[in-house]
Amino acid sequence: MLRTADEELTIDELAARAGVTVRTVRFYSSRGLLPAPRLRGRLGLYGAEHLARLDLIRELQTLGFTLSAIERHLQRIPAGSSPDELALQRALIAPWTDDHAEELDRHELDRRAGRHLDDDLVEHLVELGVLQRIDDPDKLQLPSPAMLGVGLQILDLGLPLQMLVQAKGIVERHTAQIATELRELFAENVLRPYVEHGRPEDERDRVRVVTDQLRPLTIQVLVNGFQHAVNDVIRDHV
Repeated sequence: MLRTADEELTIDELAARAGVTVRTVRFYSSRGLLPAPRLRGRLGLYGAEHLARLDLIRELQTLGFTLSAIERHLQRIPAGSSPDELALQRALIAPWTDDHAEELDRHELDRRAGRHLDDDLVEHLVELGVLQRIDDPDKLQLPSPAMLGVGLQILDLGLPLQMLVQAKGIVERHTAQIATELRELFAENVLRPYVEHGRPEDERDRVRVVTDQLRPLTIQVLVNGFQHAVNDVIRDHV
């Protein structure tokens, strides 16, 4: 639904549009996560900026931010930011995958795997990070549903578990470093000039489009670069 800058919503309408409860809106307001509504007599009216902030809060929650971390993040956003500016903030922190962690009992885990997973196999999946243990002893967390099949295929290769764990550590260490350096490069060359120039409106859309398009392109470049690196290593050792 199109949002206009001058639309006015009651708290019930705001909650319905944002997909949250009225109680949640009031709670966020009490914590300072939402600006106060405009008053018409005793009636509080909300607008597009409130919807944009609720969208941003939801995105931060998807990334696993705690309430305190969300508060700190929102405090860094200039007061009175427009819906477009908030939309840009949301684009900058949007997850790069559509995966959502799930909690499964053993029966559902077996169903997803397409076979029975005994305790040893489950423990191996935990060591590889495909599954995580949680407070509920009858359930396990699946951080990335797409990785369950991949993890089982890797274990089916029959390679030493310790080798697989070490390989996981190597991949995580280097990908984290790549992500950090690329983020710093983007911030230095795209975000910093935008902020230093006063966040001009004509630049805002460009930064948002660049951010959205950069995700799939970066992934393609990384995959291609890794493939060529493997080829170079093989060639150097043959």
